[in-house]
Amino acid sequence: MKQLLGRPDDDRRVRRATFRVARASAAQASATIFLILRRMRAPLIVLITIFAVGVLGLTLIPGQDADGGPLRLSFFDAFYVMSYTATTIGFGEIPVPFTYSQRMWVTVSIYLSVVGWAYAIGSLLALLQDRSFRSALALQHFSRKVSRLREPFLLIAGHGRTGELVGRSFDRLGRRCVVLDLDQERIDRLELGSYVSDVPGLAADARDAGHLAVAGLGHPCCEAVVALTNDEEANLTIVMAAALLRPELPVIARVTSRTIAERMQAFGSPSTVNAFDRFGDHLRLALRAPAAYQLKTWLESGPGAELPERGAPPATGRWVVFGYGRLGRELVTDLRAEGLEVTVVEVRPTDADGADVLVGDGSDPWVLAQADLDRAVGVVAGTDNDTTNLSLVAAARRSNPTVFVAVRQNRPANAPLFAAMEIDALLVPTEVVAHEVYAQLSTPLLWRFLREMPGLGEEWAERMVHRLTEVCGTRLQTLWKVRLTAREAPALGTWLVSGGATLGALLRSPEDRDEALHAVALVVLRQGIATLAPDEDFALRPGDEILFAGRAATRRALSTTLVVHGALEYVLTGRRVPSSWAWRKLSQNRRPSPDAAAGGSS
Repeated sequence: MKQLLGRPDDDRRVRRATFRVARASAAQASATIFLILRRMRAPLIVLITIFAVGVLGLTLIPGQDADGGPLRLSFFDAFYVMSYTATTIGFGEIPVPFTYSQRMWVTVSIYLSVVGWAYAIGSLLALLQDRSFRSALALQHFSRKVSRLREPFLLIAGHGRTGELVGRSFDRLGRRCVVLDLDQERIDRLELGSYVSDVPGLAADARDAGHLAVAGLGHPCCEAVVALTNDEEANLTIVMAAALLRPELPVIARVTSRTIAERMQAFGSPSTVNAFDRFGDHLRLALRAPAAYQLKTWLESGPGAELPERGAPPATGRWVVFGYGRLGRELVTDLRAEGLEVTVVEVRPTDADGADVLVGDGSDPWVLAQADLDRAVGVVAGTDNDTTNLSLVAAARRSNPTVFVAVRQNRPANAPLFAAMEIDALLVPTEVVAHEVYAQLSTPLLWRFLREMPGLGEEWAERMVHRLTEVCGTRLQTLWKVRLTAREAPALGTWLVSGGATLGALLRSPEDRDEALHAVALVVLRQGIATLAPDEDFALRPGDEILFAGRAATRRALSTTLVVHGALEYVLTGRRVPSSWAWRKLSQNRRPSPDAAAGGSS
């Protein structure tokens, strides 16, 4: 797909297709309201007819002047009289007193105009309450807000719990979002949510390429598309539309089916997130390397997250998995890949790929006794019912207080109940997907770090957690990226070229060079090669990209060193150099001349 879309002819075809979809959707957004206003055609015709007949009658019915001679009103005079009469103003000015015939005609015109206005106002009120009319207004308003965006934004299709978490995470980073969702109530919650910036939202089907175009798919500031609906076919359609209309955009989609994930891969290289598969990977990492799992979970949660406790999972033994649905299948495969014995408890007979299967209801005491929880080292409550999962946790803890418990939480409202149970490993599918989307799109270097970090070993992860807690405490602070380029770090150009630039020298305070900045370099990316957690002696080069974790004040101090030449001079040599041109001139004028200095010394 990438090869096909990379040819010049196909690039032009993609641009033409994008233009056609955007033009059609823009026309729909601007013309729908006028099509709906056609429903006001009949009331308007009635009003105009009544007004025209009234004016014509006043011009035809003869009046009488002061001398008793015949007098006919001009069209202007008749129009003037009907204007204040039909609008119920009743101004009262007339050229001359009306005759009885004229008064009779005006009386009839008054009643006719009242009926016409009642008909028109009733039709207008009905139109304002019409759902299609309100949808047209919302579409036009949404399209106008999106077209006015002048900063990068994220297009989120699906604003359930996962989409809300992603949107709020990016909003805290100062990034803009545009939302599509079928549920009008979710869109209405955008207005009530505590977002820092305005979030344009539209209640529409994201499978429609026209709606995606109105939401900014073809907008030059759109930086990524995230498909987070509950319908996998809808997510597939969104991935397909984004790949065909904007193939250069990164796309992330939520999936639960391997078949759908494979079909998505046929359209470019979208990133797919399967919460159950990811939880299985996380559980394997927690069993094999608890410190690495602790570090990964902490960094994925984003700024402000508390350091999670490091678990002590069992290394070997038998596991009992309740429920052999999507989660159960993934976990059984992962646990068996670790060489562990697994017993599956499922209501319906099933083939558990070589694992022992106990058919029965997990809440049945006889089934629990047959599962032999007393001698199990780990229990997974993975059904799609929170009440059942909590009951299974209570039964497992009652039978074996030391058993390692992994649980699936299905409804966010039950979070306090699961927190009170002190679960060892908790799966909240919406949070797993939201955290991974955040890690991939907020800072790509963070995603690179999280993917390569487990391979460096448990001891390395322990040291990394210790370094981060020394800098940030137990609450994660700010994550930011720095590019050592002439644009973002103009003060470092000569120093970087010299070959003597080191990370440790850079991370000194521009206020007191003897004090190290409270920041940890998580990863340095150079020509596609990543170096994780470089030490102070790491040599920096022009073009390096560095991901830092630290405090907000540290970020500001480091920005000063990157931009201000005087600050860098002080950090490297300890010598204070005036930064501005005026101060440099004043400093030169205040310096004593060589003769004066010699005379003073003698």
